[in-house]
Amino acid sequence: MGRTFENRKHSMAKTGAMKIKLYTKFAKEIYVCAKNMSADPDHNPLLRRVIDKAKKSSVPSHVIENALKKAKGGGGEDYLPARYEGYGPGGCMVIVDCLTDNSNRTISEVRNCFTKCDCKLGGPGSVAHMFEHQAIFAFKGDDDEVVLETLMMADIDVTDVTVEEGIVTVFAPHTEFYKVKTTLTEENADIHFEVEEITFEPQAMHAVGKEDEARFEKFINMLNDCDDVQEIYHNAELED
Repeated sequence: MGRTFENRKHSMAKTGAMKIKLYTKFAKEIYVCAKNMSADPDHNPLLRRVIDKAKKSSVPSHVIENALKKAKGGGGEDYLPARYEGYGPGGCMVIVDCLTDNSNRTISEVRNCFTKCDCKLGGPGSVAHMFEHQAIFAFKGDDDEVVLETLMMADIDVTDVTVEEGIVTVFAPHTEFYKVKTTLTEENADIHFEVEEITFEPQAMHAVGKEDEARFEKFINMLNDCDDVQEIYHNAELED
């Protein structure tokens, strides 16, 4: 019974730590969006997108409200975006987006993740050119042609529309995010987005062999443990 309790306590602590990390990540992003532009989601589309994403990730309302209040107060930290690029285990390409109030600390922590996992940190633009900065929406449906026609009639620059297993996926330049969402919502008020995000989509996937899988998982976990890391993008494809 003692061992079972200890295992359960460890599991609960790990889950709690993951939640705190998630809440902190969104609180920081909401704070930065609100402070740098407007704390009113109706007048700040970027802030509205982050808040919607936070709610979908089950971030408590008080976390969101506290971040907004902090931004309205005008004080607090000054976070700046930082992006790092390089090559991960097995030669896959990696982009790491951060928000930092101390760039020396952040680059040191990110470099440590690369170094300890025998990976290579590159310079700005070293791998980003192999990714598309895309807005992606996914929702239930089976007619991609109708969706494409609807978006084209709204004069939206669509990259691609696909349908697979009853899910329609729309790809568009990241600058078209709000136009796509508005058009699809106006066309179908009951639409539910399984995915609605701006991300870096790799132009080609890179197979990571079995011998590098453990190192890849360690690498991603180490990056996720860094407080300043917000998002990690990669083109790694693990073997089944």
